[in-house]
Amino acid sequence: MHHSTPWASLLAALAFTACAPTGLPPEEALHRSAVLSLKEASSRKATPEQRAAHYLDATREASALLDSPVSGEAAREVYNQSVAGLTILLRETGDGALWNRPLTLVSGDSTYRLRFAKGTRDGIWNPDVFTSFTPADEVELKTIKRRNRQDGIGGALVGVRKTEPLEAFSPRVGVTAPVTAVLDFKGKDVLLTLVDPTLKSRARVASKDRWLDADFSAPLAYYPQKSELWEGLMGAIRVSSYMDTTGLYMLRPYDPDRIPLIFVHGLISTPRMWRNVINELETDPELRRRYQCLVFAYPTGNPPLYSALRLREELAKFYQQHPNALNALLVGHSMGGILSRTQVTTVTREHWDAIGEDKADLFFTKVKPGDLIYRSTIFTANPRVDRAVFVCTPHRGSEMAVGTLGNLAIRMISLPVDLTGTLTSTLGESIAVITGNPNRIPNSVVGLSPNNPTFMVLDARPIEVPHHSIIGDRGKGDTPDSSDGVVEYHSSHLKNVKSEKIVPGPHGACELPETLEELRRILHLHMKH
Repeated sequence: MHHSTPWASLLAALAFTACAPTGLPPEEALHRSAVLSLKEASSRKATPEQRAAHYLDATREASALLDSPVSGEAAREVYNQSVAGLTILLRETGDGALWNRPLTLVSGDSTYRLRFAKGTRDGIWNPDVFTSFTPADEVELKTIKRRNRQDGIGGALVGVRKTEPLEAFSPRVGVTAPVTAVLDFKGKDVLLTLVDPTLKSRARVASKDRWLDADFSAPLAYYPQKSELWEGLMGAIRVSSYMDTTGLYMLRPYDPDRIPLIFVHGLISTPRMWRNVINELETDPELRRRYQCLVFAYPTGNPPLYSALRLREELAKFYQQHPNALNALLVGHSMGGILSRTQVTTVTREHWDAIGEDKADLFFTKVKPGDLIYRSTIFTANPRVDRAVFVCTPHRGSEMAVGTLGNLAIRMISLPVDLTGTLTSTLGESIAVITGNPNRIPNSVVGLSPNNPTFMVLDARPIEVPHHSIIGDRGKGDTPDSSDGVVEYHSSHLKNVKSEKIVPGPHGACELPETLEELRRILHLHMKH
């Protein structure tokens, strides 16, 4: 697939044409002036206003050649680089002194009157949404497997919104989005428009509707791409160091017209596990138009019911801040599926009698309504969640949690002192009610044991929204005797699912083509209801 030519290549071409002793080849002669203007715009010796005017020169000259049979492609490259460069320059200069206000810019005999297009809900970004821009082709993909982009006209950018202090639900590097900047000329009147290419695939440039240049992977790749294995492991065994990362994070600026699609990772993992899943789902134009992706981050050593409480609290904060937001769809992998299940299930004090009335009475005599343990064990299905997808989820636990590896993991996990103190001082020996063992402090691995009474309670309660299962079988095709290598089929299987898809892969089956195909199918189904 074609990628935008870097500035260096354009300037190298300019150097060659500048050295030509006599007449230039026709295609070079046509766009040489535009390339010269682009070179002048990149000069750090000129003032920002002068550089901006040169960018406009380059864009105007390139616009006139977009339909040239001999120079159209080169003109498109100059146009795209010039618009991207101008947008970044105007946003960065003087802490936004040249941004989002009418400008008069002079270059030689040309006086340009530049204005910014106002934001609309049908695909034009409000210029003030973003605090900075990065050229999309300068963002390295690294761990993203396939670049999802579209060739066309315009400066493909990553728009970044990073405020001080950070806004709620913002990652530390800010919230990103794909942006395509276009300039349209009416004489010397110029309109700079920041298009959201997930909503608009075409724009009017030089008197024609043209396909936009757009990069949908670069905004995802902009987020830090650290080692998921190391970060996930540390989040599981050194919980205290990662408690402040717990939260719901938006991956694009909030949009009231899009369905929140919330991904919840599992044990020894991080939200980064979803980057390729999201990237692949967004190759579908309809899905990237209708959904806004969020991720829930949490240190996975904590007890699942505690992490589920934190997710419940984050969802409540999100809908308190955005009361007009559409209802959400949850996708949970492994233990993240357990966290997701508790968001769509109601559990009262009486429902804990499923483990035995005496045990439940012993437990709840030591728990006060409203305290941490009570809020973790008594909860109501969230009316703002409309559907759930469970991927390789151990609804009845995993035998690995009670084997040699499980025992090793239990010993390695170090929970926060205040959480451990609350659990032991409040519950004493009745801690066995939620662990199955009076000598075990509840943590994530204990919480995933098939002996954990919590599974008995949840299994007896209905899931109150349409839900779907995606289950791995390691490619052996022996369901119902199958396993994904971590979770056996009998633990992943649910009776009342709207659909159950068996995929030929291991526990980490999220990026399998069959998994992605099923997720796309479910997301399209959800849009119709």
